Amino acid sequence: MVGQVGHIATGVADSIMVGQLGTVPLAAVSFANSFLALPLVLGIGISYGLTPLVARATGRGKHEKTGRLLKNALWINAVLGLALALLTFVVPSAGALLGQPQEVMQTAAGYVYVVGFSLFPLMLFMAYKQFAEGRGNTRMATRISLIGNGLNIGLNYLLIHGVWGFPELGMTGAGVATALSRLFMAGALAWTVHSSPEFKPALVGFHEAPPKKKPVQAILKLGIPTALQYLFEVGAFAASAWIIGTTGAIPLAAHQIAINLASISYMAASGFGAAATIRVGQLLGQNKPVEARAAATNLFGLTLVFMALSGVVFFAGRHFLPSLYNSDPATIAAAAQLLLVAVFFQLSDGLQVTALGALRGLGDVQIPTWSTFVVYFVITLPLAYMASKYWGLGALGVW
Repeated sequence: MVGQVGHIATGVADSIMVGQLGTVPLAAVSFANSFLALPLVLGIGISYGLTPLVARATGRGKHEKTGRLLKNALWINAVLGLALALLTFVVPSAGALLGQPQEVMQTAAGYVYVVGFSLFPLMLFMAYKQFAEGRGNTRMATRISLIGNGLNIGLNYLLIHGVWGFPELGMTGAGVATALSRLFMAGALAWTVHSSPEFKPALVGFHEAPPKKKPVQAILKLGIPTALQYLFEVGAFAASAWIIGTTGAIPLAAHQIAINLASISYMAASGFGAAATIRVGQLLGQNKPVEARAAATNLFGLTLVFMALSGVVFFAGRHFLPSLYNSDPATIAAAAQLLLVAVFFQLSDGLQVTALGALRGLGDVQIPTWSTFVVYFVITLPLAYMASKYWGLGALGVW
């Protein structure tokens, strides 16, 4: 759970620290992170295709095969990371075409370019992370992720405000901090995996194997549908940010606060989903389907308890939590309203992400992908647009 939250912790820290600069910078970081989330989850989703394959091979005792899978995943992630980094350069232009406020787009541009570059080292980090987790070690990547996020917060302070002789870069400084922390995370995890005795049997396969068509296809067969699941969901939230952004900077800033907070509980719950992928995959590799079902069922129960507690926290802290991001009373009041809506979807949001993880451990990724598309793009977004534009409900209607 801590490792999963680490994926979005840099965005959360950026939003809180940039939000202190004012409503326009907070709206700018909202737009930037909403659209940067699209290539981010596309890359993360494809990298998830490695985990069930490594887990299944580990359960069968085929350690050298896991090393060969890692080698192929690194090639996939390196090419994908470079492509995603280049793709982010169109975000500021797209925002202007979609009717976002000009001052918001001007403020967001530098941040977008630098954070876009950081997707390349992040994808290398993800290859090593999913390999280690598939073999049952979730602590290694978590520790490095925690250090990386601490580094991001410290660099944010230095580069946003220009203290201790560092340049005052404002919102762009937050992007530089994110990029440097992700470079550290990729290098640190690669060094740790290759130097750890725990992975030595697996890395025999890594050193012997050039990239091959069959393992690349196996990773992409699971990874692409998983990426599409995340892309449909996050794409719907990015489209929501666009709809809300056309109503003004304050609603967009409030949306950023609420979605930032809701994403914390969602990503924490996705830790249960990651655990489900690992346990189901390993137990099926050991030919223990009854134990695999029990593991998934227990994780569903844990998810429901955790998300119920998250809903209580959001309800009780609906006014206090937004004040951590911004001091404007109108923005805080608008965000508090949106958090009330978030309370009601905690249980279903958490349960679906854990179920997706369990199904991924089974290798079942096709039906969930199409279900996600229908729910978000056929049903949700048309209703959100109508509620905001024609029923006069604004951001609340979208949520």
